[in-house]
Amino acid sequence: MRDVLVIGAGPAALAIAAELATRGLAVGALAPADPAAPWSNTYGIWAEEVDALGLGSLLSHRWTDTVSYFGPGGSGVGGEPSEDGLIHHERPYGLFDKRALQSHWLERGARAGLQWHQGRAIDVRHDEEVSTVRTAEGEEIPALLVVDASGHEPVFVRRRSDGPVAGQAAYGIVGRFSADPIAPGRFVFMDYRPDHLTEAQRREPPTFLYAMDLGEGIHFCEETSLALAPAVPFPTLRARLLQRLAHRGVAVREVLHEEYCLFPMNPPLPDPRQRVVGFGGAGGMVHPASGYMVGGLLRRAPDLAGAIGNGLERGLRGQGLAEAAWAGLWSGELRWNHAFFRFGLEKLMRFDEARLRHHFHTFFQLPTPQWTGFLTNTLAPRELLLAMARLYGLAPWDVRWGLMALQGREGALLGRMVGGG
Repeated sequence: MRDVLVIGAGPAALAIAAELATRGLAVGALAPADPAAPWSNTYGIWAEEVDALGLGSLLSHRWTDTVSYFGPGGSGVGGEPSEDGLIHHERPYGLFDKRALQSHWLERGARAGLQWHQGRAIDVRHDEEVSTVRTAEGEEIPALLVVDASGHEPVFVRRRSDGPVAGQAAYGIVGRFSADPIAPGRFVFMDYRPDHLTEAQRREPPTFLYAMDLGEGIHFCEETSLALAPAVPFPTLRARLLQRLAHRGVAVREVLHEEYCLFPMNPPLPDPRQRVVGFGGAGGMVHPASGYMVGGLLRRAPDLAGAIGNGLERGLRGQGLAEAAWAGLWSGELRWNHAFFRFGLEKLMRFDEARLRHHFHTFFQLPTPQWTGFLTNTLAPRELLLAMARLYGLAPWDVRWGLMALQGREGALLGRMVGGG
């Protein structure tokens, strides 16, 4: 029998399974297909996050020229006027080598004795101390604890519903273009410039360009909707991307890869009283205000693995072990932050195109430790409140009014935040 059985084979599953195994626990993992099968999506991250963990070698690309555009009428470095609202972030950004990241976790787990099972989990039975997962193929796998890391539509983890869930949607092209869609050697984090849009389109939900120069004449260009319920359809995003490029005199010459990305941004956290513990998307770990998660997997896998290992050493089993694991993953501070981010995202989804540009332009005028800490969810609640107070003080009045007014379920989300998440 295993100490822990992990469900899934994506980044979250590999991260927690490898971390648990290297702590000397008996760990099994269950996936319906080969865990070494290539991942389809790209994973970007602020480079300092992986450098701090000693994993910088897992990046395939690194950019020092990192910018955003929030024009017209914004400002750049030092507040100098810029017609395009250009901001130089002056912070390196990286793109994971997906294969290297996957191999890092697979090899780490294999060295520590991680054993894989192939099958589709369909049921779990809980006894007082043991949980037994049954697969569609008829296998039964017992473990002292089950960790569901199967993604945004988890197999076993359940969460309550408190209203529509917003989705971040993106359509992207890796390919060759008739001209450089962005400046050579540059990474564009957010390009919200609206000059390619018709007046009618500017009244529609706003989208932005996320783009990378990958070298050798290849670029990645992705049109993204931060969050909306229901999500912006892929055909709309594709049309927006091509329209944006055409406005700048750029045409697609060769498509090497198309990327379709859609995931929930703001669901409530799972109930921590359930016996199956979630991790990654199944555990509610997507940042509700930015959509980032891989950095959180790298930082927080040790927290969850440590809580599970300590619980086993203390003789915890069954419900007690599960509750200790949930507490290790979601501290009181992190739960409060999550409630705060959900409240903030609800407001941003109500902002029109101009107000959203003004908001983000102001956000990136914050001191670097504040805006980076916000995006990585590494600020303590007090630090988060101080950053948002500073944002309010810097913001133009249209953003201030948008932040103050309570609409829809914002009051309920605010109440949940005040009540401790």
